[in-house]
Amino acid sequence: MTTTRLRNDGFLRFALKLDGVASGGLGLLALLIDVPLGLPRGLVLGLGAFLVAYGVGVFLLGVKPVRPLVGVVVIGNFVWVLDSFLTAFAGWFPVTGLGVFLIVAQAVAVLGFIVLQVIGLRRSA
Repeated sequence: MTTTRLRNDGFLRFALKLDGVASGGLGLLALLIDVPLGLPRGLVLGLGAFLVAYGVGVFLLGVKPVRPLVGVVVIGNFVWVLDSFLTAFAGWFPVTGLGVFLIVAQAVAVLGFIVLQVIGLRRSA
């Protein structure tokens, strides 16, 4: 795996840093505020801790992007979106109306990050 720096990667760096800040911020909110989502609090706390760590990692990747790692982030984001929609609608948990709204809203935001990151990858090729 080569770790050569990408050229023309300003947009990609922006997309990754934005994802990192948003993910870390959502993680902090999940850790600090108990919103009635209908999800087990332990699950929300675990996801919050994961999102804080993930956000830091993605932000740092945005400082100096490495193409294979960016690909992993894009794939991970896609899996997150799929899992979010399943969590909201598959009946795994007694998700509240507010929970469905917030889960879908953050999934749509992550879809936006995917689009931005793919555009950034194409521009930096």
